[in-house]
Amino acid sequence: MTGFDERFLTRNGLAARQLAVLLLNHEPDTRLPRVRDFAEELGVGNGTVQAALQLLETAGAIRTTARGHLGTFLVHSDRSVLWRLSGLGTLLAAMPLPYSHRYEGLATGLRAAFEQAGAPFAITFMRGAGARTTALIEGKVDLVVLSRFAADRLIEERPVELVADLGPATYVGAHGLLLRHGAALEAKGLRVAVDHASEDQRMLAERVFAGRTDIEWVEASYMQLRDLFAHDRVDATLWNLDEVQDRLGAGVDVLPLGDEVTRDLSLRNSSAAIIGRTEGAKALGAVRDSLDLSVITTCQAEVLRGERAPSY
Repeated sequence: MTGFDERFLTRNGLAARQLAVLLLNHEPDTRLPRVRDFAEELGVGNGTVQAALQLLETAGAIRTTARGHLGTFLVHSDRSVLWRLSGLGTLLAAMPLPYSHRYEGLATGLRAAFEQAGAPFAITFMRGAGARTTALIEGKVDLVVLSRFAADRLIEERPVELVADLGPATYVGAHGLLLRHGAALEAKGLRVAVDHASEDQRMLAERVFAGRTDIEWVEASYMQLRDLFAHDRVDATLWNLDEVQDRLGAGVDVLPLGDEVTRDLSLRNSSAAIIGRTEGAKALGAVRDSLDLSVITTCQAEVLRGERAPSY
């Protein structure tokens, strides 16, 4: 079915479109719910459900077979057709600006995984986890990519839920403590760069320098760090090393992070998480179980090794 079929504007057709959403969560060679169960969930009659299933078969979206007392089984489903009929539209994901190969690889993997899942997918790039989450809550995007560290906090505070955790080193490679050469961490009035648009960087910086009432916080983005260090305007910061690699010059030392708590926070910060709205997100449920996370991480690793050109 290449165009829109007017049969899907009828009563039976509307039920078929609702069924398409439900069937996106069923894998081939699995038993389908009974007709009366579908009817109860959709609030229609059994005959309407049977007609809707027939419409989906005619459209090439599904193929079923009856196996006697075992029930009706889904033999085949074309997820791209089901998705188009469902009316869920294109999923829009917001993620950080693709300034590093790691983010380029992540974007490449996300596109490949969603295409494999049969879901139309697009990416918009937005700086700052807070800005991305606001866009999610307001319904401007369907999914948000951020660190697991930031996701955990947002899940506690906002009506969002975790869709996937991609594991360590998928969001950032590592964080380090950046110190201007010749500066002492213990010095009073230490000038520390912080980016309040980045929830991850801010929370990590505040944890590293917790208890220091003498700190002078300097608002800065990663693009400003080289000049700030070179012109002696900041002494230290904690930052994603993917961002600053080869960009800071010889006058900045990179130190390992300190205590176990900070290392744990940095580990969660390195893991990419995908979150979505808790309520009213049918599209979220439709892709959750069919999304192959290994496709994302494999593509990202290939981009990082230079074996695959970024494509997003």
